[in-house]
This record gives sequence, C-alpha cells and structure tokens, in this order.
Amino acid sequence: MTAVGARPPARDGSIRRATLLTGLLVAAGTGLGFVRDLVMAHRFGASSGTDAFLVAWTIPETVSPLLIEDAMALLMVPVVTRLLREPDGVRPLVVSVLPRLAVALAAVALVLVLAAPLLVDVLAPGLEDPGPAARCVRLTALTVLAFGIAGFMSATLRAHHRFGPPASIYLAYNLGILTMIAAFAVPLGITSAALGVACGGLLMVAVQLPAFVRCLRGAGGRDAAVREPKGAARDTAASVTLAAAAPIVLYTLTRQSQVFVERFLGSGLAAGSISHLNYAQKVGQVPMVASLLLVTVTFPRLARASAGGDLDRVRRRVESDLVVVSAIVLYATAILIALAPQIVALLFQHGRFTEADGERTALVLRVYMLGVWGQAMAGVAARAFFARARPVWHPVCAMAAGLAVTGALGAALVGTGGTAALAAANAAGITVAAVALLLLVRRRVAPVSLRAAGGDIGALALAAGAARLAGLAATGRFP
Repeated sequence: MTAVGARPPARDGSIRRATLLTGLLVAAGTGLGFVRDLVMAHRFGASSGTDAFLVAWTIPETVSPLLIEDAMALLMVPVVTRLLREPDGVRPLVVSVLPRLAVALAAVALVLVLAAPLLVDVLAPGLEDPGPAARCVRLTALTVLAFGIAGFMSATLRAHHRFGPPASIYLAYNLGILTMIAAFAVPLGITSAALGVACGGLLMVAVQLPAFVRCLRGAGGRDAAVREPKGAARDTAASVTLAAAAPIVLYTLTRQSQVFVERFLGSGLAAGSISHLNYAQKVGQVPMVASLLLVTVTFPRLARASAGGDLDRVRRRVESDLVVVSAIVLYATAILIALAPQIVALLFQHGRFTEADGERTALVLRVYMLGVWGQAMAGVAARAFFARARPVWHPVCAMAAGLAVTGALGAALVGTGGTAALAAANAAGITVAAVALLLLVRRRVAPVSLRAAGGDIGALALAAGAARLAGLAATGRFP
C-alpha cells in the first residue's frame, strides 16, 4: 500500500526525466563551482593563503559526503523508502530524528570552532602560519549544522522521487561563496571564501525548504506533524541509530581520508602544493560526479529491490550501473590525460595563477586521473551494500585497505615525487579499495557477473586508451 502523499515507484521514463533534471541542475552547480575555482585562482593564485583555506575546506569536504551525498543518503533513502508504505509516511521520522540531529550537529560545530587551532595543527602540521587557517576553520565549521539539515532534506526528497531541489543545492552553495568573495575579498582576503562557505550552507537549506514542507504535509494534514511515532514508523525511526549509521559513517570517513593524507603530507612541501592538488582534483572529479548522477537517481529503486529480496533485479541494476559509469569515466579520463595542460591553462592560468602553477597542476591532474575509475566503482559498489538498510562492514574494510595503501605509498614517495607522488598514491589506494568492493559485492550482495561486466568495461578501456593516444598525437605532447 502506497502512503498518502507518497509518489509511486519511478518507471524507466521517470528515471530518464529525473536523471536529465538532476544532470542539468548538478551541471549548473558544477559549472558555478568551476567559476568559483576560477575566481579563487584569479584572485588568490596558489599560495600559502589558498593552502590555509583548503585546510579549512577539509571540513565541508568531509561533512558533505557524510551528511549529504553518501552517509546520509545511504542511511536515509532505504529507511524513508520503507516508511512510504506506512499511512503516516515520513513525518514520524522527521519529528523524532531531525531535532535531535540538529542539536548534535550544533554541538559538533561548536567544538570545531573552539578547537580550530588544534585542528589545523592535526590536519596540516607543516603550515608556516596556521593563523589564517584557524580563522577559516571557525567559519567553515558552521557547515556541519547546515549540511546536516540539508542532507536530511535531500534524502527525504529523493526517496519521494523529488530530485530537483536536492540537485540545486550546490548551485545555491557556490552562489553564496561567489557572492561573499565578490563583496569581501578586498577587506578580508582569503577569509571571504570561508565566509562564503558558511553562507552557502544556509542557502542549501533554504532552497529545499518549500519542497520538504510540502512532502510533510502531503500525507494528511497539519495535526499529523506533531503525532508521536507509532508502530512500524517508530521502529524505523529507532533504527536510525549509531548501530545503523556507524558502518556508513566510517566508510565515508575512510574514503574521505584519502584527501586527509594528501594534505597532511603536502603541508610539508612548498607553499601552494596543497592548492595544486586541489585544483587538479576539482577538474578530475567532474566525470566521476557526472557518472554517479545515474546511481543517485537509481538508488531508491535499488533499495526497493533489496527490501523485497529480489536479487535478480539487484544484480541487473548493479551490472548496468557499473558499465554506464565506466563508460563515462574512462572516456573522460582519456580526454583529461591527453589535454591536461591545455585544460588547466584555459581554466586557471589567469591573474595570480602563474604558468608554473599550471604546469604543476597539469602533471598532478594526469596522475590523479588514473584513480578516477576506482573512485566511481567504489561509489557504485558501496551503494549495493548500503541499499539493504542494515549494518554492513565490508565497505569499511575495503576502504581501510585502500587508505593503508595510499598512506604507505604517499609517505614513502612524497620526498622524491612531491605532489605527483601523492596523486599516484591516492590513485593506487582507491583502485585497490574499488576492486575489493566489487569482489565483495559478488560474494555478499548479489551474483553480479564481473566477467560480463568486466568484458564490457575492458572494451571501453581499450577504446578510451585509443582515444587518449589520438588526443596526445593531435596535441603533439606525450607524457
């Protein structure tokens, strides 16, 4: 029985429309994010100031996958999908969980504000002047609360198959950052970007609030919003506990710790090194983000198939996602490796971003792209595990193994290879984790045919390699 106000399961046509809408809005947000990075490069270059901001940027970078894209979505979408079968829908869950979540996240944000200097020392002990980084940390710490509320709203809306408002949050976020830079870059310097991060987090909540309120009202009037959770709804709300969330949170943290390792080791290199890594990552992650749009839209369907025990549907969904995501990522990898110097120069080499900065960033980008397929595959495989809405630790173990590879290689090679060595360590670690996850999906989730999917992916890789060689030949540059 479908809950009053809940939308019926999406069909293939609605998936295509939702993917298109989500793609357009995320593309707009990503495009504005590029504008943000261009403005940052133009105004501040790659310097000790941008390094300080990027240390503080670690907070929203970590909080975003935890509370918006990965952990919150992987935990909440299956829960909300099950609640939509109940007469009261999701309102009991919201009444029970959201206030407690807000209080807990506000406390975490306060601790980060108070402990900002200590946090900077832990994240980047090699910074010569930690003061600017600590100031930026105090502002970016506010995203812990804002992102948590925004992520709760996004997961609820996606489970209702309302993808527009969640897909627009990064458009609003980057608009807030750009506005603050334009208004306060002269008096505040790099701190204006951190102020923009805090304001952008608030805009993430504001852009989803009207649709979120409509979802709550859709299942039967205002009085129901204050009813106590009961029956299955109360039991489901209770399942959103540390026991259920811990594997997802730890998976997300171990995945994000790849960046922690880079910045920790990179803080001891020349000023601007962390910035070169960041600019390369911003370009390199675009194909991964684009490819995972499909996975975001299909995740509620995967959750329903898992809830119904339909292993054949789960298998087909995972196999399809693996091939489609690989196609996007591998071809984009070929293009970005072949044209890295030209792309970096076109995007960033203006204002205070020098030609030397462009050369270093392009080198890092070429190396970094070797691990983007692994990042995308890890995203697909992890969703197959977490769609089952029960504690599962296999993704954490796989990601921890990959993190160990990244840390060991980075520490061993950074002294001689610099930022390129850190990018190579990142690529190796995430690829190890992705392969382990794919093998575990076949053994623990559904009988996914890795041979069939691997054949398609291998053919795509060969075609992408040929495209890469053609691109290098056309530009006259071979690495």
